[in-house]
Amino acid sequence: MNSDKNLHIAVIGSGGAAMAAALKAAERGARITLIERGIIGGTCVNTGCVPSKIMSRAAHIAHLRTESPFDGGVSAQIPKVDRANLLQQQQTRVEELRDAKYEGILRDQTAITVLNGEARFVDANNLVVQLNEGGEQNVHFDRAFIGTGARPAEPSIPGLAETPYLTSTSALALITVPERLIVIGAGFVALELAQAFARLDSKVTVLARSHLLSGEDPAVGEAIEAAFRREGIEVLKQTQASRVDYTDNEFVIETNAGTLRTDQLLVATGRIPNTENLNLAGIGVETSRGAIQVDGQLQTTVPGVYAAGDCTDQPQFVYVAAAGGSRAAVNMTGGEATLDLSAMPGVMFTDPQVATVGLTEAEALKQGYNVDTRLLDLENVPRALVNFNTHGFIKMVAERDSGRLLGVQAVAGEAGELIQTAVIALRSRMTVQDIGDELFPYLTMVEGLKLCAQTFTKDVKQLSCCAG
Repeated sequence: MNSDKNLHIAVIGSGGAAMAAALKAAERGARITLIERGIIGGTCVNTGCVPSKIMSRAAHIAHLRTESPFDGGVSAQIPKVDRANLLQQQQTRVEELRDAKYEGILRDQTAITVLNGEARFVDANNLVVQLNEGGEQNVHFDRAFIGTGARPAEPSIPGLAETPYLTSTSALALITVPERLIVIGAGFVALELAQAFARLDSKVTVLARSHLLSGEDPAVGEAIEAAFRREGIEVLKQTQASRVDYTDNEFVIETNAGTLRTDQLLVATGRIPNTENLNLAGIGVETSRGAIQVDGQLQTTVPGVYAAGDCTDQPQFVYVAAAGGSRAAVNMTGGEATLDLSAMPGVMFTDPQVATVGLTEAEALKQGYNVDTRLLDLENVPRALVNFNTHGFIKMVAERDSGRLLGVQAVAGEAGELIQTAVIALRSRMTVQDIGDELFPYLTMVEGLKLCAQTFTKDVKQLSCCAG
């Protein structure tokens, strides 16, 4: 461990990556100047994961009160949605978490000094900070860490920029639920918000350039599309907007599927790194479409300058950002650490949830594996049967000869909870035989992993209900 108290690290940003880097570096004896131009806490706690999951959960409760598989025995009624009160509850929890997990921790850290302003590199050892309160401050550093995150991208659709369209950030802060909502985008953010608004009583249409979740196994997108259609969400595939106008409080969207009209338009087609004002090119930090290129140690193309999180070319998940930030801090303070993303889970919090880890069948084949796969419908999982909700599946991808697990894709009510078991199995290089032989608690959704593993050698329909 580096105990040199004189090592000074400049950390730009205060989200998941930057906070992890600052705290780990302080723990290892460094002195840190943390520079934040906006609100402390970054995307996740303020405008991303936390508020969106609160909204999704509220929408889930509203949906269950409207309709459930048990309506024959438990009366259902359409609830009254008070969006203003839901928003207040959401923002109160956001503020509580921001204070507990970010601002409060920084207040207690004597090794970390916070500057409120916008940083710009002068050279590989100096920054100039345009302070929010006015004036400039120069910061000389031994190492620098960039954790500036990303923001919603604006696609180049003619007319769009002149309209008051919503991004994920502004959609989460809407004080009213629109009567009609069109969502442009078919990834995690777009689909989570589309379903949440639909369940809070918007008439929602999703425009997908190709199909839903085009980066995943095709069965995943098909299952979510079927779920959306069951809930009355319209999905227009192979549909692109060619022009957007806003007249008489209404969006008019020209598409190859015709002219569409809506009260609100949410554009969620990806995110763009916040790197354009840092003068990265001026000091030799290489980027690709704004994303900072980092090596296995999280170092940029400039020695001593590190980065992690959504401003880099890494997967845009806050837990990847935090892991990258802490490992970069180890490397900045004389240690050695790498970020292994070979068993990285991804979760989409729709209902059913989507959770994945490792390789899809297509990716495994592309990498040259001889693969064997199984797809287990949830009608074979006892938890789903007793829930009276068997929509979804669990798919396993294995190496044919060894049986070693290569990847899992799950669409299920609690897919996000079961996927970590698959992560650990993958990390431990377990075979499907190993997984099939493990003890799993009966009447849990994660038991579906065991059953799916058993289908490589057995017909699970012929097993007793909790067969080992």
